[in-house]
Amino acid sequence: MYGYEQNPGAQQQYAPPPQQQYAPPADMQGGMQGGVPGGYGQQAPPLYPEPSPPSLADAVRAFTTGTLAPEDFQQIFATSKVYCPRGDNPGFLALHNTQQPVIPMFTSLKELRRYAGKESKYFVITGAEVIDLLPTGYGFVLDMEGDHRMVFDAKAVEQMVDFAMRRMYG
Repeated sequence: MYGYEQNPGAQQQYAPPPQQQYAPPADMQGGMQGGVPGGYGQQAPPLYPEPSPPSLADAVRAFTTGTLAPEDFQQIFATSKVYCPRGDNPGFLALHNTQQPVIPMFTSLKELRRYAGKESKYFVITGAEVIDLLPTGYGFVLDMEGDHRMVFDAKAVEQMVDFAMRRMYG
């Protein structure tokens, strides 16, 4: 553990982390107040930016090629934006000319436009909202016209709901 003695018999004592030194750029040196660049209460920029999460399209590709575990895909899907075509009435548009009714959804506006046309109406929600709002007995298809189309039947959607519930409530 960071800052603690590693020997099991030793008495553990806290050691504070080393202080990071921040040297402001030369053009900011004159504008320092109280030793903090830029004024009161501002902190130094992070040394390493947080990595951005993979896009839903990247997750779809990785999942369909077997390089992403189902649980990891579901976590990415839950927080990603999903583009859904819509009609004049609120709600999902469903395709009923399949074995089970499915709802077309897309990982990007570009994918939606490829399927539904440039002037199509749509709405954007998160994957978690999809799982919450999808009618019972319906599946969905991601990127219907894409290279890595994914179909989730009603049973797969139920499993996604179960996974989300276990993650939220234990």
